[in-house]
Order: sequence, then C-alpha cells, then structure tokens
Amino acid sequence: MKKTALLCVVALMAACAAEPTLDTSADAVKSFDGLTPIKNARMGNAWIDADVDLTQYNKIMPGNAEFEFRAVKKGPRSSSMRRSNESEFWISDEAKQKLVDTVTAVFDEELQKSKSFTIVDKPGPDVLILVGAMHDIVSNVPPQLVGRGEIYLSSVGEGTLILEARDSLSGETIYRAVDRRRMDSGGAGSGIPIQANSVTTWAEVRRWARRWAVRLREGLDSIHE
Repeated sequence: MKKTALLCVVALMAACAAEPTLDTSADAVKSFDGLTPIKNARMGNAWIDADVDLTQYNKIMPGNAEFEFRAVKKGPRSSSMRRSNESEFWISDEAKQKLVDTVTAVFDEELQKSKSFTIVDKPGPDVLILVGAMHDIVSNVPPQLVGRGEIYLSSVGEGTLILEARDSLSGETIYRAVDRRRMDSGGAGSGIPIQANSVTTWAEVRRWARRWAVRLREGLDSIHE
C-alpha cells in the first residue's frame, strides 16, 4: 500500500499543519461506502480508501461539477428597505452562471498545469475521475449597492466544497473531502474588509477558487514525486 502517497494528497489539498493520519481506531466511523476517515485533514471531513495505490494513476478525467445555491428570497431594491442585519442575499441567474463559469475555468486552468497528470476524455486503468461540487452557496453581497454609503465586507460569500476522486473503470470512490469555506476578502483568514463592488467581488471568487485548485493540483503531483 502507498499510504504516504495517499495522504500527501490530503495534506497538500488542505494545507494541513499537522500530519494527516488514517483513523483506524475502534471508534472510527467509516463513510457510507466504506472509506476510512482521516485525522488532521483540515478539510472538515475527509475519507480515503487505504487499500488503493494512487501511483497507478497518471491521467485525470474531469467529471460533471455540481453547483447548488441556497434558496434566498429576492428582497426589495431600495437599500432603505433592506434590514441592517441582513447578511444573505438573492443571487440572479446571471450571477449564478458567472460563478459556475468562473470556478470551472479556474480549476480547468490549474489542472492543465499538472506535471504528473494529463487530462483525458476517456476512462482507462490509469485514469482518475475528479468530481467537484459546491453546495449551499450563499452570497453576502447585496445584489444592488444603491445609496451613497460604502459597503465593506470581510467575506463575499461561502459554500460547501466537495471533492471526490474515483476510479474511472469501476466508478469506485477512492477519496472524498467535504468542507464549508468562506470566501474571505483579501485571502483566507486575512480579516481585512474590502469595499464591495462587482470588480472586487469577482476577484475574491477567483482568488478562492484558485487557492483550492492549486492545492488540488499540488496534491495530485505529489503522488509521483
């Protein structure tokens, strides 16, 4: 078994400070499909098939990505009618599609830079299917910034990130990670509010997507290093 290679993926994808280890204790709770939980994954929850050697793979086939948005009612257009404590806002269909296109493009760009994996469109014995999803996506940015007051935000939104690696022939899931992350302004954990507008908001979305896409690419490349 190549446990070191398996766990390198988790460590790099999650920017883990402590070394990740397989949780094989008596009270360890496996996933519904039998994957072993990982300690110190720093991605909320993560599981892996400890019996699979990932070094047998050197190609990746992107799977269909899923994007689900939290149901938020469309509020009044007037800023004076908007509640001061309101923090979740309606997202237009146009903005939803732009988010899907932006995140997808960033991940595609980073995967193309992989030094160890090539992207293919057909399954094979050396092909991993990568499946990503964002669920319960929430916007913290008012859809219309009306009025003279400036709005500063420490987070432009948040969502639950789900990543899976599957064997392309059997469809078996080898790795799964689930974590809810904020799209912090200025980068992860900066805590520096930014003035919200269309330019800064989409820059933060791209920054968030790029951070996770780079970790995914580095994690994949570490398997063969």
